[in-house]
Parts: sequence; C-alpha cells; structure tokens
Amino acid sequence: MKTILMLAASGVLAMSCAGSAMAQMDHATMNHSKTVMVGGAAMYPSKNIIENAVNSKDHTTLVAAVKAAGLVETLSSPGPFTVFAPTNAAFAKLPAGTVETLVKPENKATLTTILTYHVVAGRLTAADIEAKAKVGGGKAVLTTVQGQPLIVAKGHHGWTITDAKGGVSNITIADVLQSNGVIHVIDTVLMP
Repeated sequence: MKTILMLAASGVLAMSCAGSAMAQMDHATMNHSKTVMVGGAAMYPSKNIIENAVNSKDHTTLVAAVKAAGLVETLSSPGPFTVFAPTNAAFAKLPAGTVETLVKPENKATLTTILTYHVVAGRLTAADIEAKAKVGGGKAVLTTVQGQPLIVAKGHHGWTITDAKGGVSNITIADVLQSNGVIHVIDTVLMP
C-alpha cells in the first residue's frame, strides 16, 4: 500500500497542461478522433476505459482502487460511461492512510460507493456538459451511478465539479475518448 500512496503523490492521470481546462475542453471536443496523452501514455479512442487507464502512470492508484472494488468488468463493458478520473496526486490529498484503508477487502462497499460517485451513465463530452450548464443557468447537475449528484460549473480557471460534501475538483484534461465512454481527468477525489 505504501507503493500506492507513493504513486499517488506522482499524480494519476496527471499531465502537464498549458492553458485553462476550458481551452483544453474546447480543443479536445474539436478533436474527438485524436489520441490524447494522459500520464505519459496514449489513450486510444478504440480502447475501453480500463484498457487505457492501466497504461497511465498518473492513474495507478485509481486502477488499484477499481481492481480492489471489483469494478474492472463493469468499466470494461460497453457502457457508455463518463468517468471523472482522479489522479494519483488527487488521492494523495486524502488524509494519510485513507487509500490503504479503503482498498482493504472489508472496506469494499465504501470504496465502491466512492468510485461509483465518479461515474455518470452515458457519454458526456465537454460540449455536452457545457450545453447542460447553459440550460441550468451556468451549472450542470449530473446524477452519478452511485445515485448522488455532482455539480459542474465554469470556475475562474476552467470547469469545476462540486461534490455532495462541498469539495471542489478541477477538470484538468477533458474529453479523453474511449470506446465505451469518455474520461475527464480531475485533480481532487470526489466524496459522496
């Protein structure tokens, strides 16, 4: 588990990005068929969420958590899914020992609740989210697979997601297209 936490410090699905998240969202939306680099690896639109995520050095903690929760088969299925994928650095922001505790077999239900709170049924690209926000007066309310809502809104430096506890995460890389959905990389773990 120390390895997971050490890897978390390096930032799962993190990528050094220039410009605002909105500029990235606009750019990615216009290039749906393009391969995007995440965590030093190419994310191929022809591969599913799991096939791509396992190659990102920035998402090793997320991948380990998905395996521990038994969600690999689900996220490999046709979906489609929209996944807000926290980086290793996002997991590193959690209190010390949290990840180690969550991946224990006896905490599988809690881990599953947290991970499914990062997933929305359907394929919502940045353009889709922006359209929902326009209709919602600047905020898009998305219901997660876990059952609780997330609020996506335009912030000072791009798009933000507010969770049920009032925590805020930033979308750092948008529109990482997958064969069974789309991933939006985020910098903070969302909590139901």
